[in-house]
Amino acid sequence: MAELKIKSKDPEALKRIIENALSERLQSVKAGIKKTEERILFFETKYQLSTEEFIKRFNNDELHHTFDFDEWIGESKMFRSFTTNEKIY
Repeated sequence: MAELKIKSKDPEALKRIIENALSERLQSVKAGIKKTEERILFFETKYQLSTEEFIKRFNNDELHHTFDFDEWIGESKMFRSFTTNEKIY
C-alpha cells in the first residue's frame, strides 16, 4: 500500500481540505453511477434484456451489431468502473 506524508502548519485546515476533496470526488462518482444506471435501464427496457443476458448473447454472436449495443457495453463497463471506484472512497 502506498503511503503519503504531508506536513502542515495547520493540520486541521489540511484535514478539511482533504476531506472536502474526497467528498467531492465521491459525489462525482455517485452522480456517474446514477447516470450510468439510468442509461443501462433504458437499454434493458428498450431491448427487454438484462445487461448480463445481453452481454452473454452479444458475445455469442446472437445479436446483430448496432450503435446502441456499443453504447450499452460501454455503459456496462463504466458502471463496473464506477462501482469499483466507489468502494475505494
